[in-house]
Amino acid sequence: MSTVQNTADTKTGGTPPSGLSEFWFYFSRNKGAVIGLFVFLVILFVAVFAPFVAPHSPSSQNRELLLLPPVFQQGGMWGHILGTDAVGRDILSRLIYGARFSLFIGLVVVTLSVVSGVLIGLVAGYFRGKVDTFIMRIMDIILAFPSLLLALVLVAVLGPGLLNAMIAISLVNQPHFVRLTRAAVMTEKSKDYVVGSKVAGAGTLRLMFLTILPNCLAPLIVQATLAFSAAILDAAALGFLGMGAQPPTPEWGTMLAEAREFIQRAWWVVTFPGLAILITVLAINLMGDGLRDALDPKLKRS
Repeated sequence: MSTVQNTADTKTGGTPPSGLSEFWFYFSRNKGAVIGLFVFLVILFVAVFAPFVAPHSPSSQNRELLLLPPVFQQGGMWGHILGTDAVGRDILSRLIYGARFSLFIGLVVVTLSVVSGVLIGLVAGYFRGKVDTFIMRIMDIILAFPSLLLALVLVAVLGPGLLNAMIAISLVNQPHFVRLTRAAVMTEKSKDYVVGSKVAGAGTLRLMFLTILPNCLAPLIVQATLAFSAAILDAAALGFLGMGAQPPTPEWGTMLAEAREFIQRAWWVVTFPGLAILITVLAINLMGDGLRDALDPKLKRS
């Protein structure tokens, strides 16, 4: 048993650690991942309880307080801590409600990408042959296009809107899960436990979904975490270009698009939505690094 494993057993009083406690032991060794998890939980809490946390409605306008600066700048007010935008809407409230849209977009995109990508990759890696060649050539074609450009083309075909943007982003992210699943299935398929299950009479579906797939989940979980942050970035980019969520939806990318013409005279209307995107994506990426450390057996042994 490795030194790290002995340390893990010592932390649990000499008894073999449970799966959850072992996971937390390796995850918590990455301090950046713990900080990322804490920040993400705060953002998640704010998003879920937005109606109770936000000081104002995200769509209410105060025509007497247009482009009000933040409270720490001369002319600011405590009633609008981060100031107001060009039509008098409270920026802090719109950022809080915008967290809902960004996390929802990430969740939907990752779910669609993972489900479709894992199924296609499982078929390609298990059956191989012409099926594998056909699937992988399509994935290569998709990967040959710049992701944002392909998403823009798909949204242009489907029509601008939040739903179509999520569909387009999920299709762009799908090949990464297909290739990762295929590689993992090809590795696991030749192992003794799979051969033994096949000799014991296990059917094709049982081998694919109950025998092989559970042993391929660790890299997929890490990739899903990173795809979550990428989806938030892509959705913000589409919103900034006017092809994602449409005004007056308080989505961070849309807020940036609405504030473009005020960059020089009202820096806060651009800075705070950009910081929200930066902090959220950074927190999720740090969590992804921690998940990789906790789920990769090679890193555990090191």
